[in-house]
This record gives sequence, structure tokens and C-alpha cells, in this order.
Amino acid sequence: MSFSGPANFPASAARALADEPLQRELARFSRGFQVRRVEAASRLPEFEALRDRARDIKNHCLAHLDFYLERFEENCRAAGGEVHWCATAEDARQAILAICRHLGAKTMAKGKSMVSEEIGLNEFLAEEGVRAVETDLGEYILQLRGESPSHIVAPAIHVATEQWTEAFRAAHTDRPADRSLSDGSEIMAEARAVLREQFLGADVGLTGANFLIAETGSSVIFTNEGNGDLSQTLPRAHIVIAGIEKVIPTLEDLSVFMRVLPRSATGQELTVYTTLSTGPRRAGDLDGPEEYHVVLLDNGRADMLGGAFQDMLRCIRCAACMNACPVYKQIGGHAYGWVYPGPMGAVLTPGLRGVEEAGHLPNASTFCGKCEEVCPVRIPLPRMMRHWREREFSRRLSPAKFRYGLGLWAFFAARPALYRPFAGLAARVLGRRKRWRRLPLAGGWTGTRDFPASEGRSFMSLWRAGRRR
Repeated sequence: MSFSGPANFPASAARALADEPLQRELARFSRGFQVRRVEAASRLPEFEALRDRARDIKNHCLAHLDFYLERFEENCRAAGGEVHWCATAEDARQAILAICRHLGAKTMAKGKSMVSEEIGLNEFLAEEGVRAVETDLGEYILQLRGESPSHIVAPAIHVATEQWTEAFRAAHTDRPADRSLSDGSEIMAEARAVLREQFLGADVGLTGANFLIAETGSSVIFTNEGNGDLSQTLPRAHIVIAGIEKVIPTLEDLSVFMRVLPRSATGQELTVYTTLSTGPRRAGDLDGPEEYHVVLLDNGRADMLGGAFQDMLRCIRCAACMNACPVYKQIGGHAYGWVYPGPMGAVLTPGLRGVEEAGHLPNASTFCGKCEEVCPVRIPLPRMMRHWREREFSRRLSPAKFRYGLGLWAFFAARPALYRPFAGLAARVLGRRKRWRRLPLAGGWTGTRDFPASEGRSFMSLWRAGRRR
């Protein structure tokens, strides 16, 4: 499940715009999540106050991250678990492999985890002789199709029903060829039957974590399928992989996020399952793993602390920003080239991969501000995208035409005596037609749409006329 890379964004976006099946699926999904979010939030009068509280909790944690991570480790170990500190993706892969080898594990049942996608875990384990099977329904179909997720909450949102059917028939050859797979319930029933065998036979289970509770040493997952619980209770060991920013202080704090995250993500008042795991199985427990491991990943996150992009570490991966983003809704998630798409990816990916590789992503924004408007922890995404644009420009990474064009504009803008007559001339020239099909230096716009005509007067002349009234 490889990614094309964020450096390929312009070409990937162009392909997405020309992909008719993808455009149909994007059009079908685009309003559902947004409408349900508004409806769910309207039923909770204190929703806006809870967003403020969630923001403040995350800010407090980030300001004292070392303390809360150490407290989490202390309490996790007190409950019988083990914590593995990993500075890089390679460190995390090796830590997970060491656990598998310690147990002699050959099979892994995986719950949905974006961090496991970030470190390329499945491919790595396959090379080392460990077969990881995705058990989230969306992730499972993507694994069958050899694709990466295109959305954080609904990873297979780009896959049409007939494509699910094709993949199931190709993969599940032990089942009757003439069976019906015409609707979602039949597809789901077949997936349950196939994955049940994986749960029962897996040597280890791995999940992500929506939150880590410092007070108790617990990991928390929000899911709508029972696969998360089965992945962590049936195998001999439960491995949790999470970014270091996922820690929060207390269970009481968790109650705040339980109310804002589901409403922001899918428009639910609560997810179907909210599962807390604290250590391995204890004497008298009817089920649970023999071992409990938490792999804490940095991978560039610590470098964002104390700087212009620290606010991005508040992100709780709800996907509300991409559900609202007009750019994402036109091109989907794969065009972004890495694990994290949409506005949050446009900020986080340059932070983790570098602006040299991911500089296109902060430019893929209309700056409409909708992403910040819907974010449950009020992350100022447009502001941070502007910061990345400034860094890209200052390092001379943006295209030469753009830099020279902006420099030319700045020359005139800094000299009002020159700027006003030229702006007035341009307004009169552009006002000669109702619209312009082609304009020099504006091919990115006029290649797909007409340029609206000017009204024939510059802003400054209109301003002066208004002042005289």
C-alpha cells in the first residue's frame, strides 16, 4: 500500500479531476458528513464550550508533554504493560518486529491505525515473514485492492460498491461463485465470516489509539465495528501504536473528547464502541491478551513543539476539515500523496516530511476558512498553511515564475504612484469583455474555466468614489 509522494501532488490532482468514477464517489459523499455534523452539534447546546475545553486540554498537554508521557509510562507499567519509545519510523517498525519475534508470531490482526500507515508497517512485516491482516472493513477492501487510505475516518470512501464486489470475488475464491454481493449488508456479512478466522488465528493484535490516558496508563479507541475489540482481546499480545501527542491527563478529560470527536467525524453522538485497554489480562479475567505493549512514536512531532506548528499537534484525527474542504472534495485523498490528506495533511505532512517534499500541499487551499470553522479543537489551519507558504518562498522552493511575478507585483505595490495607474489600466483592459477564455500568466485558472471580466474600475478608484459620497 504505497503512496505516490506529496511532491507529485500537481500531477496526482490532475488525474483525480479526470477520474470520472472517483468524481462520482466524491460527489456522493461530500455533503453527508457535513450535514450530520451540523445536526449532531445542534443537539448539544454546550458543543462550542466543549470545543474550547478540548482545545485547552490539548494545549495544556503539549505544554507539559514530557510530564504526561512519563506519567503514562509509569501507570502503564504499573498495570503490567510495556512502553517502547521510538524516535523514528524505523525504530517503531523494529520495536513491533521484536515483539512479534519474541512471541514467535506469524500473523497479526490489525485495527485501523493511521500511524501504522505512516511507518509503512504492513509491507515491512510482510518482508520479515509476519502477515498483517486489516480488520477494519474499509482498510480490508483497500488491502485486497493494494491501495492506501484516501480518508482518515472512511478510508475506502473512493471505492464504489461494484469495486468491492470485484475484489471480494477475486480474493474469496473458496466461496460460491454465484453468491449475491449486490448490497452493503451482503458484503459486510462475507467480510465478517472471513475476518472471524483471522481474529481467532492471529498471534498478535495491533490497534492505534485515539487517546492515551496518563492517569491510568490506558489506551482508548473509538470504533464503529467490533474489529477493534477483537483485535486486542483474542490474540496473545495487544500492541498499541500511537503518536506522542495522543496523551491526555485524565479520564474526565476523555469525556470531553467523547462528545466532540464523534460529532465532528461522522455526526454521531457516540461511536458504537469506546474501548479502554489497561494492561494485559489479569487473574480472573475471562479474556484479554497475555502481553500489552504501547509503541510511542515521535517521527518529527517533537520538532513541532514550541514553534509555529505546535497547534497542529492538537489534531484528534476526526477528518472534519477534509469533509468541509472544497479542494479535498474535488480530488480526494490519494492526490495528497501520503497518509494525511486534506487541510490537516497540508500542515502536518510538511512538518513530518519537510516542506521541500510537501510544499505543494499548503498551496492546495482556497483559504475559505471552513476547515478551522469545523475543527473540534480549533486548529488555525489556514494560518499555518500561510506559514508553510512563507517558508517555501523564503527558501526559494516555489516556482521561479511565481517568485518573479510576486516580486514584480511587490515592486509596484510598494510604489503607489506607479501601482494606481497600472491597476486602473488593467481594470479597463479586463473590462472590455464579459469574460476571458485565456490570459497570460493565468493559465492555471483559464485552463479549466473562464476568467471573470473586471467592472472596468480599480478598487482604489471605487474606494475614492465611495469616500466622496
